[in-house]
Amino acid sequence: MFRYVAIVWNPSQPACAAAALQYGKHCRSWTGWDCALRSDGLDIHAVGTRIGANEVHRVNGGRGAVLGKVFARARVTQPPRADAGLSIREEVLLGESDASGLARDFWGRYVAFILGPDGCVEVFRDPSGALPCYRMCRDGVTLVFSWLEDVLLMLEASPGLTVNWAALTALLHTGRPAGRQTLLEGIHEVLPGDRVNLRTGHCVLAWRATDFAAAASVGSDLGDVRARPREAGALPAPDVLDPRGAREAADALAHTVRHCVRAWASCYDSLLLRLSGGVDSSIVLSCLDPQHAVAEVLAVNYHSAGADSDEREFARLMATRAQRPMLERERRPGFRLERVLAAARMPAPVPYIGWMNSDGDAQLSREHAAPAMFSGTGGDFVFYEYPRWWAAADYLHGHGLGREFAAVAMDAARLGRVSFWQATARAMREWIRPDLSLRATSGFTGLLAPGAWTPQESPSPEHPCWGALAELPIGKYMQTLAMLYPVGYYDPFSKEASPELVSPLLSQPVVELCLSLPTYLLTKGGRGRALARRAFADALPPRIANRRSKGGMEEHIKVVLDENIELVRELLLDGALCDRGLLHRSTLEALLSGRPTALAGTPTQLHGLAAIEAWLTHWA
Repeated sequence: MFRYVAIVWNPSQPACAAAALQYGKHCRSWTGWDCALRSDGLDIHAVGTRIGANEVHRVNGGRGAVLGKVFARARVTQPPRADAGLSIREEVLLGESDASGLARDFWGRYVAFILGPDGCVEVFRDPSGALPCYRMCRDGVTLVFSWLEDVLLMLEASPGLTVNWAALTALLHTGRPAGRQTLLEGIHEVLPGDRVNLRTGHCVLAWRATDFAAAASVGSDLGDVRARPREAGALPAPDVLDPRGAREAADALAHTVRHCVRAWASCYDSLLLRLSGGVDSSIVLSCLDPQHAVAEVLAVNYHSAGADSDEREFARLMATRAQRPMLERERRPGFRLERVLAAARMPAPVPYIGWMNSDGDAQLSREHAAPAMFSGTGGDFVFYEYPRWWAAADYLHGHGLGREFAAVAMDAARLGRVSFWQATARAMREWIRPDLSLRATSGFTGLLAPGAWTPQESPSPEHPCWGALAELPIGKYMQTLAMLYPVGYYDPFSKEASPELVSPLLSQPVVELCLSLPTYLLTKGGRGRALARRAFADALPPRIANRRSKGGMEEHIKVVLDENIELVRELLLDGALCDRGLLHRSTLEALLSGRPTALAGTPTQLHGLAAIEAWLTHWA
């Protein structure tokens, strides 16, 4: 479990230097931790480093360090080597790079600390955000860390952390986190692509997802999609009816995805891959066939009873096609919520639905000596799987009533399952006067007490991309919004026993390419993930490449809720959210009574509220 703690202080202030010295002594006393860098005003410690996967690179003449895994962007056009390390020339380039240079010339899973000539330390989190990064100030010292439990150990008996109720209430209503502010007072997140001056606290986004998404809204020729992979806006929107443009975009997507997946695989001798049998995980496995990936790959399929919860048939097809072995494991309905109450303390609640099989992952990782778990996480929004008519509105936003609009509207109607005229009318209305209600996200609608919160009364800090995001057309807006918030990296339940999570489809080169492509190209032909399906048509079994159904685990989620109903009832009805009047108590009582009801509220929402209440018990 790779983790780090950086201690940053002003060496000209004796009191701060003394406090920093004490914090550093704590780190040096921890078993297995190494000092990654120590210089004036900067002391970095890390645990879990491993050559090839999680490394420490000294930069800026030894005045800074890059922690994690770094790949050179110049190699995106080349086959990845078995040894994924940097060359001497690339090491020199890395050592001379500032935040903008890192985002332009490298990609991976890393956090960089750079000591400037004025003595100020800057931290930069890579654009994928795969490695967590938080900061807090204590005793005139700034602590930057990836795992909150480490800092709590350092602060011993007096962490002094309290819940930020304004941010939590906003989360309940909007369904999205605040900007840099976490749900704990005094702890801020360094966002993906963020560059932060740790002395002044000044934050600047050195990489913005919205810059790439904005390029997709301007129509021009496709150009060479491989020649300019690093510049924001370097990939303009192609003519949607030009077969050459669509073919080149598909080729670029296939090449970029294969490069990133195989680059990640080259970091490990053996790895697990969660294979659902859907398009995304199948694409990842297709890149890991024995001819192109030297790592030993073991696919794992989790299944359960239900109309759409058993996809073993598709997973078997893909495993056979990729010539990789596969294990089949049943999802256990006996998941106990007491495990959630014992989870690691985090800066924000972690929905446990996606982690209910994490103990199984940990066991397989141990049994097969496989330190990493790959998955197709992120494919829904990277490859664009939104069954709506939005692509037609996106085309109008960039082109107006161009000659291709009729074909785009036909595709959008097919994707959104509406008539051609409905798709056209809705797209026209959205083009002329955008409907802001389409962009409104909801968290726990139907379960919240009316009037408990208004944005004017307790505003929550917004993501710094919010203004630019609002300028995007509706389809690209939804895709980009999903990419602003990174997926989880640490397993708060299995903790150190869990395998390292790798989501290759969320690699920076893949994200940049897909954001730069217009939604009507990503869905050309009226299908979700249409461009990705075309790009990997020769690598997937036809039944998977042409598959329209999507698996789920709704019935399993309902069974787990029923098995834990007493604890969920206790957590929600006697918890802090009801006590503060944030939840609609009578609605919850009806939903948790076990009797049939027509009231709004899904098992997923109830699990989500239970996760928040379990998190709140740590900070009561």
